[in-house]
Amino acid sequence: MSELGPVDWPPAPIKTERLVLREPEARDRTALIELFASPEVGTYIGGARSREELESAVPEEPKRRPGLFVVDLDGAMIGTVMLDSRDAESSVKVRPDAGEAELGYMFLPESWGHGYAAEACAAALEWFATALPGQRVVLCTQTANTPSMRLAQKLGFTELERFHQYNADQWLGVWSPTNP
Repeated sequence: MSELGPVDWPPAPIKTERLVLREPEARDRTALIELFASPEVGTYIGGARSREELESAVPEEPKRRPGLFVVDLDGAMIGTVMLDSRDAESSVKVRPDAGEAELGYMFLPESWGHGYAAEACAAALEWFATALPGQRVVLCTQTANTPSMRLAQKLGFTELERFHQYNADQWLGVWSPTNP
């Protein structure tokens, strides 16, 4: 993936009814390690990474990465939302074109089932529509990931195609500011 294109970064923190979307900070390191080491989180993204590997790989101070939002609930990180541009070497070799943004998200298991992902992703998409007007966003998920499929529908993504990759059936959808 490449950076998110010509946007002012970081934006002011985005506040929703319950959440704040903000740039990562050093205080998020432990939660990020928990997120990537979680077997539940890794179920549909190739598995959890080892805690030892993450302890050495995750920097003490995060690097600036346009499009990456930490989702904060009451001062604690509960997940991430990412809007990232696809590059020509994207691992998904179907639509979308290089330069098209892709939505990704991960949340700690204890935050599942409360609507936080929908709230955070909707806020990120609203920010994106203002920052890069007229550009569409894609989302790719395994069809077996029922909660992610429901979230895509709730956010207004429409199916472009289904395909088989990584030994699983995948779903590719698109969102644009003009979607109903």
